[in-house]
Amino acid sequence: MNSKFLRTIGAGLSVAVILTSCDGLGKMLKKQKDIKYTVSPNPIEMHGDSIQFSVSGKFNPKLFAKKVTLTLTPVVKGNGGEKALKPVVLVGEKATGSGQKIGYASGGTFNYTSEKFAYEPYMRNAKVEVRAVGTVKKKEKKFDPVELADATMVTSLLVRNDEKGIMGKDAFVKTSPANQTTHIYYTISSSAVRPAEMKSEEMKAVNAFIGQNLNSPWYEFKGINVSAYASPDGETEKNENLAKDRAKTGSVAVMSEFNKNKNKTVTFGKTKEQYQVGTTKEDWEGFKQLMEQSTMADKDLILRVLTMYSDPEQRRKEIKNLSKTYVELAEKVLPKLRRSEITINVDKKSRTDEQITKLMTSNPDSLSIEELMYGANLSNDLNTKVQVYTSAEKQYPTDWRSANNLGVALLMQNKVTEASAAFKRASAINASQAEVNNNLGIIEAKNGNRVAAMDLYKKAGGAPETKYNMGILEVRNGKYSDAVADFGDYKGHNKALAQLLAGTPGAVKETIDASNEKEMGYSYYLKAVAAARGGNNADVISNLKTAIEKDGALKAYAKDDVEFVKLRADSGFTGLVN
Repeated sequence: MNSKFLRTIGAGLSVAVILTSCDGLGKMLKKQKDIKYTVSPNPIEMHGDSIQFSVSGKFNPKLFAKKVTLTLTPVVKGNGGEKALKPVVLVGEKATGSGQKIGYASGGTFNYTSEKFAYEPYMRNAKVEVRAVGTVKKKEKKFDPVELADATMVTSLLVRNDEKGIMGKDAFVKTSPANQTTHIYYTISSSAVRPAEMKSEEMKAVNAFIGQNLNSPWYEFKGINVSAYASPDGETEKNENLAKDRAKTGSVAVMSEFNKNKNKTVTFGKTKEQYQVGTTKEDWEGFKQLMEQSTMADKDLILRVLTMYSDPEQRRKEIKNLSKTYVELAEKVLPKLRRSEITINVDKKSRTDEQITKLMTSNPDSLSIEELMYGANLSNDLNTKVQVYTSAEKQYPTDWRSANNLGVALLMQNKVTEASAAFKRASAINASQAEVNNNLGIIEAKNGNRVAAMDLYKKAGGAPETKYNMGILEVRNGKYSDAVADFGDYKGHNKALAQLLAGTPGAVKETIDASNEKEMGYSYYLKAVAAARGGNNADVISNLKTAIEKDGALKAYAKDDVEFVKLRADSGFTGLVN
């Protein structure tokens, strides 16, 4: 190689050095560590299904070269993938092109907010770094990547997807009233029971019921009430005694009927002590009721006139006068008020739980809808519930509860498609039923249709189960304060999670410890996260140890959880997760 060639090469290198020095890019490369970056939040967090964070940067004076364009690209990088976000462009005061200007002599700052981007699993244990490229005209230099923050807090994923279905309630009762009522009517001013009264159709029906059911195990005869009345057209003094006498004769007449049964083991109705007696000396209310039911043309006029008199005696006189004018009043209304009303108090018993439990699977056709609904609740076996509700829907296809409750049982078996079909059948019968809309909302939520799910929950109303389901949805949507409000008085893991995410980690322990979920592994894990956010490392280790003992899968989960990023060098933590 001759000396002339070497001089030529040397001159070229000198020119290159001079040019690089002149454009300032080389100097920026050498001082790139002086660029200060801050990320908020750090670690970055997922809210709903997405992530968004901010980056701010600072350039000291005489650092940002006048002709340089610097393109900064934040990147979320983890095992299995990376996500490059929209870049921010910064330009020196003499650079061409658009971007935020940074002064040379004064230095400067920039602020950047990323677009919202979807969370992906590789981002859970990842880093946020910035990649910078400096250019001057056609010249380009890559800066060293700078790690800015840890990624990603995804604690909201700990929400338990245990939405609460609502079953239609049964109206089954162990006993139901089967009272029997009959009347004995008297002639005016008399308390004598006429033989014909004991042979009336009404009396015959009551006697027939008694004969058929007095010894039946399905009926319980409890007592007899006798209410005796006098019509308001009689004299007040006489009416009081007359009502008492009618109560007495009415009781005796009924007692006589019971005593015709010579079976000494049957004692119901045969003794005076079993009769409760009441009297009304002037049945003014009964009079008004019969008048309102009558077809008399002037009934409203008669009632208005009589209502004008508050004195019973004066009213009695007016009724007497009117009864002379109005035949129907004298022949059809007043006679019905001269009576004893006899009520046999009877309870009808239901089938026993044992009988219903047997019949609902062996012979469901023999049971009423209420018995089937009640019987299904007696079983804790989901397959049995499905069988019974299927039978109920077949027998009573117009009752929304059968299909709805079948859907809830199927949902508890995680048969979402079959449950959805059942809820839709229930909705076709009654689309406005709150229980059905709640349950359809669960299906939409499980299918990822959050807007549709929330609409159905709102349509369902404010049942505690529905509010709980709304709370789960709000956690998924990143609306943590709304979730806390929706969970209301519920104590347990999900409310504690919402409280943590809403910024009150101190409430987590109290909420969990007051619940029946306090011994779950995930509940201890949540308390460990709350302790980490509160800076209480001893409680982190204690709760995390118990969590892993109860659920071994939490060991690997905790190792990659950036909630514990500050403890990754702590021997107590590493001893648990490694």
